[in-house]
Amino acid sequence: MGNQVDKLTHLNYAEVPTADPNGFDPDDDGPRIGVSYIFSNDDDQDDPDENPDHLSPQRASHEEKPFDPRDELECAICYRDERVFERPAAVPTHTAESLLNKCRPGDLLEFVASGQYPHWAVFVGDFQVVHLHRAEIKNHFLTDVSQGKRGRIVNGLYRYRALPPEAVVRNALDHVGTRDRDLDWRNSECFAAWCRYGKREFKIGGEIRIGKQPYRLDMRFSEKNSHVLEFQSLEDVVMERRRNDQVGREAVMQELANHLNASHELTEGRFDD
Repeated sequence: MGNQVDKLTHLNYAEVPTADPNGFDPDDDGPRIGVSYIFSNDDDQDDPDENPDHLSPQRASHEEKPFDPRDELECAICYRDERVFERPAAVPTHTAESLLNKCRPGDLLEFVASGQYPHWAVFVGDFQVVHLHRAEIKNHFLTDVSQGKRGRIVNGLYRYRALPPEAVVRNALDHVGTRDRDLDWRNSECFAAWCRYGKREFKIGGEIRIGKQPYRLDMRFSEKNSHVLEFQSLEDVVMERRRNDQVGREAVMQELANHLNASHELTEGRFDD
């Protein structure tokens, strides 16, 4: 596998079939990479909570396999030649109670658990956060939203200039109660990031998907091993990066190895003909 991932690969929409709007073919076991997520959301797909208004701080499912920061994939997002996002390896996490002592109004929080999409929220003070959950923007206590997950402050991941803290809090609180078709964001991260940075690129349809792919997702497996995907919008690259966070580093490496092996076999078959 290591030898396969050694190859630095650039993919774009023209090179990867995208007949399905979610970017995969039902008859294809290969990875969903370099795809458009125009009709896809992610935050609700793996949340077993059947009552979104009753958030229990204890979730047994999170204790079955503790979150391991070492399973996170180190990555960066670039827009043309500008790096706009970077996640280093093994970023530490904290319990919800410990996180409360570190938060300031306007901070972005990320709650993580193995096998689940990361959940983002905006800390608005008085032990509370505003977040997008189950197709509605809600105001809850931080300890309730964590649901037993560990969390961290992620103000430094995106490299955009942040709005003043009071503007971030106002952006979040002004949208509490917005739901369903009135939502302008596809997941909790895009909503929280929009509150802090105010950039339309985080909104649904904030960028037109035409022409070249200006965004690059650089996934780093080691100092020598990396893989690059190209996307037409920030929204798309965020969706792919969040999917990688959900499945974990080892699964992404296996997907890439399978994809590269399949591509190599297909190329050999063409030459044999």
